Amino acid sequence: MHIQLWRPLTVCLALLLPGIAGAQSPPSERSNVQVSVNTAREVGELPAVWRFFGADEPNYATMKDGRKLLRALGELRPQQVYFRAHNLLNTGDGTPAFKWGSTNAYTETADGQPVYDWTIVDGIIDAYRANGVRPYLQIGFMPQALSSAPPGTPYQHVWRPGFKYDLITTGWAYPPKSYEKWGELVHQWTLHNVERYGRAEVEQWYFELWNEANFPTYWRGSPEDFYRLHDVSVAAIRRALPTARVGGPDVAGPGGAFMDGFLAHVARGRNYSTGEIGTPTDFLSFHAKGRPTVVDGHVRMGIAAHLKDVAGGFAKIAAVPELARKPIVIGESDPEGCAACPGPQNAYRNGTMYSSYTAASFARIWQLAKEHKVNLDGVLSWSFTFENQPWFAGYRQLATNGIDLPVLNVFRLFSKLGATQLEAHSSAQVSLQEIMNQGVSGASDVGVLATRAERKVQVLLWNYHDDELAGADATVSLNLTGLGRGDRSVTLWYVDPQRANAFTAWKAMGAPQSPNEVQYQQLEQASQLLPTPSKPLSVRSGRATLDVDVPRQAVVLVELTQS
Repeated sequence: MHIQLWRPLTVCLALLLPGIAGAQSPPSERSNVQVSVNTAREVGELPAVWRFFGADEPNYATMKDGRKLLRALGELRPQQVYFRAHNLLNTGDGTPAFKWGSTNAYTETADGQPVYDWTIVDGIIDAYRANGVRPYLQIGFMPQALSSAPPGTPYQHVWRPGFKYDLITTGWAYPPKSYEKWGELVHQWTLHNVERYGRAEVEQWYFELWNEANFPTYWRGSPEDFYRLHDVSVAAIRRALPTARVGGPDVAGPGGAFMDGFLAHVARGRNYSTGEIGTPTDFLSFHAKGRPTVVDGHVRMGIAAHLKDVAGGFAKIAAVPELARKPIVIGESDPEGCAACPGPQNAYRNGTMYSSYTAASFARIWQLAKEHKVNLDGVLSWSFTFENQPWFAGYRQLATNGIDLPVLNVFRLFSKLGATQLEAHSSAQVSLQEIMNQGVSGASDVGVLATRAERKVQVLLWNYHDDELAGADATVSLNLTGLGRGDRSVTLWYVDPQRANAFTAWKAMGAPQSPNEVQYQQLEQASQLLPTPSKPLSVRSGRATLDVDVPRQAVVLVELTQS
């Protein structure tokens, strides 16, 4: 059973009543934080790495809640958001299940002749494109007719939440019986995509093979088997579209010796398909995960483990001279490893702990990329939605039954950030070294990230702690310099226990598992990210100051617009 470690319902009710400020800490329990932003000092570009998402279950994308969520993702940055899904080549009728999907793209006649059917996979990609989302196209897994699994091995797994995780490993996880037939499948699929969506469109996609081949749950061959499959797949894609963007290998964590071997192979190994030295590589990818636990009856997040994975992956790639400047995508980047797995340690998922963790972790990932001098292109959140499941069931997702969770609103805040980062400091921001060594275990991490876009300045603030316990809210004294002449107007967006938070509203309703139409509309309204009314901000000699309340586990965006 999923343990719900939530704040008392009486507090949640107070948060929902119009005109009531909510459950703010009394003055004696509030921390005072000094934040400075020099709006005239640029410290580099801030790439929009957050615009990548993914899920094990590809078929949810064509269902009602999946389409609604895809639309929300596409609206973050139209035509710049990417989606990665497992199981796109699995054999089956397209019925979704936990950690499973299928498209029946490849079968064979009785005499072994290939039969290609793109109907289901076209529907999935069509759903992406109809909503302004593009594929991060994962080539996998192994169709049943091509699988080299030993006789008697089941093809579709029987795993469900609560079962041992290794039960997901069945016939789909094996190398092909024929690399030639596999290569032709990939070639024909790419040709079809170019014909259906257009060359210019498919050139914008990412193509990568498989998932976590360093992990025996996902790959039942040797490393050399995978290198061969990778080379054959890249060659097949490039034969159909020479300008395709190809990469990989999306290993679990930094990838260990497997990643070392893969990097050496693509940089200077003998290509299994062409016989030449090296394999075309346009980007490199690995995964990074946190490690939440339950301590004394409450959830404690594992942000330190997450950031160590990031640093380890960056270091591996930076150490290979031929590849050191290649774009990097962290192909799964999450607080923990299994979106469909329940458990008391995952009780952070519905509320503001997930959203504040997201802000705090992304800020450090940007920082790590700069320190390692790598070309970070994307950070993919492995979170989507689980159709027709109980409300707020505790899966790692962005929405439940079509209602956005607070974490999705943090990505909406990210979408408002500019591309130019500004100098910013907080007196209560935990240092990168400390957070990597021990997480946020002492005082809260009250951090800042500032950007500029056109005539606006954006200041992102968060109040994060690893422990899901009551603690001090923060009063941030925001000191701005370098503003030049003219007053500003100020608008704030909050993601906290009382705002942009359908979970709080649902609990206040009595946690109904069958909300009626009126309740559903109320939940939709409660989930919305809404700005505060704009207020004037007086600027004197290019300076201005304002106080901002940042509750425990909250994220706040302050936007200043030139009057």
